[in-house]
Amino acid sequence: MNDRPAIARAQKTRGAQPVPPARPVQGAQVVARIALLLRLVGRNPAGTPLAEIVRDSGLTRPTVHRLLTSLAAEGLLDHDAVRRTWNYGPEVFVMGTVAAARYPIEELARPSLVRLAEETGESAFLSIRRGAETVCLLREEGSFPIRSFVLHEGVRFPLGVASAGLAILAYLPEAETDALLAENAAFSARWGPQHSPASIRANLERTRETGYAVNPGLILEGSWGMGAAIFDRSGRPGWALSLTGIEPRFKPERQKLLGQLLLDEASRITQTLQRPPIA
Repeated sequence: MNDRPAIARAQKTRGAQPVPPARPVQGAQVVARIALLLRLVGRNPAGTPLAEIVRDSGLTRPTVHRLLTSLAAEGLLDHDAVRRTWNYGPEVFVMGTVAAARYPIEELARPSLVRLAEETGESAFLSIRRGAETVCLLREEGSFPIRSFVLHEGVRFPLGVASAGLAILAYLPEAETDALLAENAAFSARWGPQHSPASIRANLERTRETGYAVNPGLILEGSWGMGAAIFDRSGRPGWALSLTGIEPRFKPERQKLLGQLLLDEASRITQTLQRPPIA
């Protein structure tokens, strides 16, 4: 139902002028496309091939190539002509360095990652929520010699895929979760039936019961992960700590230990973030 006429009448009754319909911002589509391409390029620190960017962007190859070339001319991207891949350029590094001072989460989380890696021997990670995805920000290697390489700095997963995304999604409002888990044939084709809405919801229920999420090799067989959410000052889950490793290291009897360590460190960071600012 369109409520705009009713709103306009109410405003007129109060002597206010009706609010005109919002106009599309000129160039917004181009900005959205550029932001999408930058995110896609940043998924792989080793570089992303053009074909993969075209496939995942849904844009035509000429359009993608034109925009990538323009971004490279501005220093935001680099093109590796030998490997035929696209990477972040020096301007992105400069921007990231400037922005880092405003977002102290990495500084707060690093000690927790070190403790988790030292106490468990597994690789520990910090991921942040960005819209409908999680992005891995930090990694701390554990001492166990066999590792999982599914997760690394810059990699993105949809919420509900990987333990960090499950941990965050479990504590979002129900309506928001429903919208994120709407049936999507392309999503199921990309991530497999083990990531159907029903399967994800079942995992979310288990996560709410224990407080931590478990990914039992759903992305790559034999590669397990566990995660716990970090909450911002408003009580919303904005980040997650996670541990990854091979299946024998995540047996049921050890999951409780790993889960409690994750919850303890996530709680430590949450309490610091929620502490009132010093006047």
